[in-house]
Amino acid sequence: MTNRPSALEWRVFRGSAAVASGLLSVHQLRGRGWIRLRHDVYADSRLPQDHALLCRASLARLPPDSVVLAGPSAAVAHGVHSAASPADPVHLIVVGDRRVGDQAGTRLHRIPLDPCDVSAVALAGGGTSVAVTVPARTAWDAAVWLALPDAVAVVDALLFQGVVTPASMREVVARLADRPGGRRAGHTLALADGHARSRAESVLRIRLFLAGLPMALAHPPIFAVRPPLAWPEFRLALWCAPDPAAERVMVSEGWLVVRTSPRRDFGEVVRELREALHARGWRTKRKQDVMESALTPNMR
Repeated sequence: MTNRPSALEWRVFRGSAAVASGLLSVHQLRGRGWIRLRHDVYADSRLPQDHALLCRASLARLPPDSVVLAGPSAAVAHGVHSAASPADPVHLIVVGDRRVGDQAGTRLHRIPLDPCDVSAVALAGGGTSVAVTVPARTAWDAAVWLALPDAVAVVDALLFQGVVTPASMREVVARLADRPGGRRAGHTLALADGHARSRAESVLRIRLFLAGLPMALAHPPIFAVRPPLAWPEFRLALWCAPDPAAERVMVSEGWLVVRTSPRRDFGEVVRELREALHARGWRTKRKQDVMESALTPNMR
């Protein structure tokens, strides 16, 4: 059984400070009761080793009030745990002209940050609140920094969990339109669909769109069922897991149902959907038309 000082239980702390105060020896720091997260930053090994814990570790090494959690890291702070994994860097916006050095596992952004874009949130497992971008600014930054499928997945989750609203995103898009990345953010946020229930659904929806297919809707209400992805105009639905009862209802009403799974080749899925759409009257659009359709405000 590991004996931990009560002052360090369930906490993230600087190893040098724990040794200097006599709570631990250098030898004890290497024991099974602790995990090393960053240089000179340790934590109780019973804590979940997730992205929120790495956010706490990164902040422990920096001067107070010098940075603000942002982008996918801020989304995690707001409760969207799928926004970033332990393998992803912690995104931080440096406050004003503060002197902050780069460190492993972090991504520093030196960009303007309006006071209205900052709030205080308690990280999971942390006792005190930390500075975090507000949900709408979090979505905007994710849209600028991440690849399109990943960015939309973060924004979809923020919408699905009720953390952000379409109105607040439209406000931040208009307010930051002239900032670097403003146009990209506006285009990306317009593709958001708050009905997507998982990161996998969001990523698949955007990958299909980038493959040249029309944009699918996530879980649209059709009769008494909600297929994961559907093209109501063409009465076509894509199921990611078998649901025979729901599929029978749709087929009986003249819908065409296509199935996919993580093991199925993506190119094969695209070909089957394209053939089904063509059979239902869809005609391939020019690339320019596809891009223009992406600019239409959606944010369901």
